[in-house]
Amino acid sequence: HKIVMNLLYLITARGGSKGIPGKNGKMLHRLPLLLYSINVARELSSDEWVCLSTDDDNLIALAENAGLKVPFKRPAELASDTAGSDQVILHALDYYESQNKKVDAIVLLQPTSPFRTAQHVREALAMYSGEEDMILGVKETKSNPYYLLVEENEEGYLHKSKKLPAHITRRQDAPKVYEINGAIYIINAASMKLKQSLSKFEKIKKYVMSEEDSLDLDTPLDWKFAELILSEKNKL
Repeated sequence: HKIVMNLLYLITARGGSKGIPGKNGKMLHRLPLLLYSINVARELSSDEWVCLSTDDDNLIALAENAGLKVPFKRPAELASDTAGSDQVILHALDYYESQNKKVDAIVLLQPTSPFRTAQHVREALAMYSGEEDMILGVKETKSNPYYLLVEENEEGYLHKSKKLPAHITRRQDAPKVYEINGAIYIINAASMKLKQSLSKFEKIKKYVMSEEDSLDLDTPLDWKFAELILSEKNKL
């Protein structure tokens, strides 16, 4: 028995990018990066519930050329390096509610995750009951803080980031650790309005994705990986 919910598919895309200049509009394999996420949202929803939030005229044009109407241009103060995603999410939420569209949950899709599919989002949504603050896309991390991550102390000596309980001697018995992959956030709109920040959420559940599907494009090397994966896939 599925609850009927109004889901706002929010794609957040700034124009600027330090790691890969202009990455959201850059061609990845055969499509501009931004369109991978727009296509996922449109597979899951009608266009009136798909919102591109960007400060960049080129990205607005790119979406509109693909036939997606862009509801607003993101205000400049929400597009700086220091503006957090909290303000961007709240801004979009306020906009839709000012249009008398009640939003129950926000599905945040960052354009930098081109391997996240509509099927992934469906599976994550199936976990959301409306009780949680958020369902979060994660992957199992290789950078285990019990074994691999180290920090320096005042004397300049290294120690493990997290200490294992004394009774655990085998690596496989250590607590499982996950890394947020940035691919999927399903955000309870009421929690967002109440707490005003994702960092204050407490009831968060994980949706686990594979290493490949979790690839987040941050550096030129990530981009090369993505090109390689896509050209391999398209040879099949």
